[in-house]
Amino acid sequence: MKRTTLALTLILGAGLAPVAMAASEVGGPGCMQVQDSFAQKKVEVVFVLDTTGSMSGLIEGAKQKIWSIASSIAQAQPAPELKMGLVGYRDRGDAYITTRTAMTDDIDTVYEKLMGFSAGGGGDTPESVNQALYEAIERFDWSDDPSTLKIVFLVGDAPPQMDYQDDVKYQASCKLAAERGIIVNTIQCGNLVGTKGHWTKIANLTNGAYAAIAQDAGVQRITTPYDREITELDQQLASLMIGYGDSYELKAQLDKRVRSAMISSLATPEASADRALYNQSAAGRKNLYGSKELVADLDSGVLKFDEIESEDLPSKFQGKTKDELKVIIAKNNELRIEIQSRLGELAGLRKQHQEEARKKLPGDGFDMKVLRALQEQGASIGLKFSSVNDADSEGKKDSKDKKKSKTED
Repeated sequence: MKRTTLALTLILGAGLAPVAMAASEVGGPGCMQVQDSFAQKKVEVVFVLDTTGSMSGLIEGAKQKIWSIASSIAQAQPAPELKMGLVGYRDRGDAYITTRTAMTDDIDTVYEKLMGFSAGGGGDTPESVNQALYEAIERFDWSDDPSTLKIVFLVGDAPPQMDYQDDVKYQASCKLAAERGIIVNTIQCGNLVGTKGHWTKIANLTNGAYAAIAQDAGVQRITTPYDREITELDQQLASLMIGYGDSYELKAQLDKRVRSAMISSLATPEASADRALYNQSAAGRKNLYGSKELVADLDSGVLKFDEIESEDLPSKFQGKTKDELKVIIAKNNELRIEIQSRLGELAGLRKQHQEEARKKLPGDGFDMKVLRALQEQGASIGLKFSSVNDADSEGKKDSKDKKKSKTED
């Protein structure tokens, strides 16, 4: 059989790491082999969010921007692997003290949990910051690799409750974090008296950064004319997934497709588009395809074409000859390449639209504070973030100028 090769390089907007896709006879006609151009780094991020009654703005902002943040991390160079985790906290006597979502590369799981968050409880100002921070450091499966960027973002408006005798105080948790190479960045919402001193100390103890934002989190939504088509193309890619394996694994793949459609329907057009573009990154492939997806596993070399067993395929593919299956895979690849190519075009147009719109928006919100910290701290493991774009450089300069002016006054 004649050997064929097809190469395509996609750059999803400025700053997104290129993914080279080559099709060869290795996995059957047209099977794409994905090769990253750079050695992959690892980024682990846990968000610790105050979910008491005064934090509705932050919670809604996080729901809007979690995919934008994930996409910006994925666009760092060299392209990193990404895991995220989540801690929501309130105080003793509330519906819960803390709720945790384990660190995972399936960001859909984190988003689903975040979508269930609502503001409630609190009322007596100090909150269970100590317990939340301790759990973020001690109860998550952090990497032991010193080259992994490990970051906690502690976001809230109230100081920690320091009177609980059976608490692990934040000073001890910060010591553990520093020993394990975990950076704790603190973001204060609003200007409640007593919070800044603790937040600053927590950051300083872990080589982190302190930042302040408006009480409502200051998140700016920028919808674009391209969001809906980007989401639709992502769903088309999801529909092309071919699961394989035993009955449990096939069901898991079907459930993932159903969940993908549900998440897209719940998210705003902007957030849904951010998710779609994250799925196109090297880090996002796991979120898009999960495990036991036939074409993706052929792409990566996890599975060889000759290893495919008919009984391990969905019923509509069972009984197909090897030649028929090769034709199906080749057609699947052709459609994926067309969709990914269009997504690349739309991503560039969308980024340009967002940059122009952002020039007219005032100040920084939760998401931009997160991205600025990532930009500065990613350099420690050789990651270069381009997500804080040129349009924001002026805003950063203005912020510094104001700070300098206030200091001189």
